[in-house]
Amino acid sequence: MAAWLSRSAADAREFVLAHRRMLSTSLLVSLAGFGVAAFGIAPLAPDAAELPHRLITETVTPTALQGQLEALAVHPMALSRSTTTRPSDTADALLRRLGVSDPSAADWLRRDEVARRVVDGRTGKLVSATLNERGVLQQLVARYPSDLPATTAAPKQFNRLTLRRDADGSWHSLLESAPLLATPRLASGSIRSSLFAATDDAGIPDAIAVQMAEMFSTEIDFHRELRKGDSFSVVYEALTADGEPINWSQGTGRVLAAEFVNNGKAHQAVWFGEGRGGYFDFNGQSKQRSFLASPMEFSRVTSGFAMRFHPIQQKWRAHLGVDYGAPTGTAVRCVGAGVVSFAGRQNGYGNVVEVQHSGDRKTVYAHLSRVDVRVGQHIEQAQRLGAVGATGWATGPHLHFEFRVHGQHADPLAIAKASETLTLDTLQRPRFAQVALQMKSELDLAETLTGQPGRVE
Repeated sequence: MAAWLSRSAADAREFVLAHRRMLSTSLLVSLAGFGVAAFGIAPLAPDAAELPHRLITETVTPTALQGQLEALAVHPMALSRSTTTRPSDTADALLRRLGVSDPSAADWLRRDEVARRVVDGRTGKLVSATLNERGVLQQLVARYPSDLPATTAAPKQFNRLTLRRDADGSWHSLLESAPLLATPRLASGSIRSSLFAATDDAGIPDAIAVQMAEMFSTEIDFHRELRKGDSFSVVYEALTADGEPINWSQGTGRVLAAEFVNNGKAHQAVWFGEGRGGYFDFNGQSKQRSFLASPMEFSRVTSGFAMRFHPIQQKWRAHLGVDYGAPTGTAVRCVGAGVVSFAGRQNGYGNVVEVQHSGDRKTVYAHLSRVDVRVGQHIEQAQRLGAVGATGWATGPHLHFEFRVHGQHADPLAIAKASETLTLDTLQRPRFAQVALQMKSELDLAETLTGQPGRVE
């Protein structure tokens, strides 16, 4: 071992003597590198310990404690909690979910005829509880839909049921009606599979999606012409009860403006007019036509205007109409004003209604489960004439709809698109131009919200 160490040391000395110049240069380069690194790491700022120091002293006088206590006495702290009623709710269960333990309030909810309505009847009521700083219930307010019909003079209403504790600890109830207030919302979306899937993604209620489909129904066939990549922007009314957003069936108002881009072509609509107003494009042309595109509100089309395999005759034949699949009892409406020329039963058509319109045009509504009109009756556009059924040669509940011109079958959608429209008169145009300009700017803003839930602007 010692001999090996001596031999290794001798080899090392010989290497150093042979490569003395190279080793010296390498050592100098390494030291220079360390120096550069040290220079780069060293701070350029002066040493903090060498900076001058200055002490600033300021006297702070706190607000008198008595004044703060008096302010709390004048404006006591109130806590608020909210929930919605459920089918299994009792007075105790509702209060418990609100974090309230108050036997007198629970007893009042059970005994008082008006107060009982908080937990009785329909569910989904918006209930808010107000508690004082000691956690004692002071007030309970339930808001829910009103059964009063909306009119031009009286807009959509809601019921406000208030339970309030008096100074002596007793309770009293008050039931009153109040108007739902409309708040404009902006939203936009893009079609990937269906209209409803796109509106769901954008947080738009179904009622607004249906309105959009109705507005553009004579320009776009939402069952057959939607394409992936189509887009829309919409301004609509969201209704609130005392400032609280609601999700009841009447939780939305009307669409104020919308733009739908289908297959690269843009279609716009703006609501204009008070009371019985209507939708117009930006040029003032009415969206309402003499004939609706569909005898049912935005429904699933099971068979278009084309050849189909007849389910009973088991052979291909011309299907001279459009079939709309829908549950039995779904309302069927007349697509245009006219006179009922037939209302009864016809072989394969089952229960059927025929309506004669101007210009030797006739519409046929077949397989009805019920007929709500009589021969000779004058009927208006969109008026109910019956309900979907499966009478006659029908394999399931659906409506068979035909449009005939001079006795010849025609495509109902083509007829609707070509039917007459209305235009604004000269006196209305300046006001309409202002509304259209404002709505166009709102739609431009809504377009920036694509992919986001609709929000208040």
